[in-house]
Amino acid sequence: MKVLIVGSGGREHAIAASVAKSSQVDKIYCAPGNAGIAQIAECVDITAMEFDRLADFAEKKGIDLTIIGMDDPLVGGVVDVFEKRGLRVFGPRKNAAIIEGSKAFSKDLMKKYKIPTAAYETFTDADAANAYLETAKLPIVLKADGLALGKGVLICHTREEAKAGVKTLMLDKQFGDAGNEIVVEEFMTGREVSVLCYCDGTHIKPMTSAQDHKRAKDGDQGLNTGGMGTFSPSPFYTEEIQNFCEAKIYQPTMDAMKAEGRDFVGILFVGLMLTEDGPKVLEYNARFGDPEAQVVLPRMKNDIIDVMNACIDGKLDTVDLQFEDNAAVCVVLASDGYPEHYEKGKVITGFENFDNKDGYYVFHAGTKLTDEGIVTNGGRVLGVTAKGTDLKEARANAYEATKLIQFENKYMRNDIGNAINEV
Repeated sequence: MKVLIVGSGGREHAIAASVAKSSQVDKIYCAPGNAGIAQIAECVDITAMEFDRLADFAEKKGIDLTIIGMDDPLVGGVVDVFEKRGLRVFGPRKNAAIIEGSKAFSKDLMKKYKIPTAAYETFTDADAANAYLETAKLPIVLKADGLALGKGVLICHTREEAKAGVKTLMLDKQFGDAGNEIVVEEFMTGREVSVLCYCDGTHIKPMTSAQDHKRAKDGDQGLNTGGMGTFSPSPFYTEEIQNFCEAKIYQPTMDAMKAEGRDFVGILFVGLMLTEDGPKVLEYNARFGDPEAQVVLPRMKNDIIDVMNACIDGKLDTVDLQFEDNAAVCVVLASDGYPEHYEKGKVITGFENFDNKDGYYVFHAGTKLTDEGIVTNGGRVLGVTAKGTDLKEARANAYEATKLIQFENKYMRNDIGNAINEV
């Protein structure tokens, strides 16, 4: 069969690597792809938001399955475009992807169906938001309602900070129209855990857990980023917590979306906060996390094509989803200065060190193939992932592997997975 993957980051590279392992797949295309994906797929010069061009390509090439990796096209309705043409596609429709596209929608959904989450208020008027903040309990969290590349969340410790945050989001429009409406949310404390789930509209199957590191600098300091590294599984996500989440969060979310006429088919990413009062939902995403996919997918035993087809056909309940009894750690190699100002075009060397190296992966995020070779082309450049028998070994392997890749202005956090020392 022929598969088309839509996207260009480390998540899509991880998806492509999983698809490449399937004996059912003869040919992989990726639009637009990157320099790493190009080694296992044919990259196509179509951007993720050119829905009709993507569908035209799928028709012309006789694509059997299209996998949408990114949030923007899902929220924009790319799945609807494909389905109208009778093309097989994996991902939620526009009316279901709103669970990520609008934080106000997802918070209202959780309130209506009694899914545990932080208390909140929503605002479309900056003055009203500021008036509310006069007496709100601190610290407090401000979230842009729409998509903001994972960066539209501000944790404010003083009223001055909070009001400056309202100005940043709603008046200065740092994240564009995503800040037309904001969610003001109580600040929760506890461990953050990410759980990706396969969904077929009725059934939901959680994958192995992961933990992401969002801040740019060691010790969770610095600005929020798209993710500086991750590890799987989370030692804090116990069987007891999983059972609670399956009963009170995962299945109720599927049931809620169905009740609203928004059957969710695809990947539901559930960001959890393990609070003293039990697990609560921080956020939903409508696709694989990045870089969570880089540690979860390498540990999955199933053929990803079988699982995705079961989701599309409403037969996920027939799948026995299995993961290896080991661990994986991903360390993101970024361009120094990310997420603000950084230089591109730096030549990357050392990829050959990973040839035939079992249990080690280099997932490309911001790279480009030029006459000079593969060069940096973004803030997050590569995700270096390694497996191990446990988290401690996987972490040691991943950091050892980062030494094999070199480029000018290479930057990484040095404490990815440090939480394992606190268990």
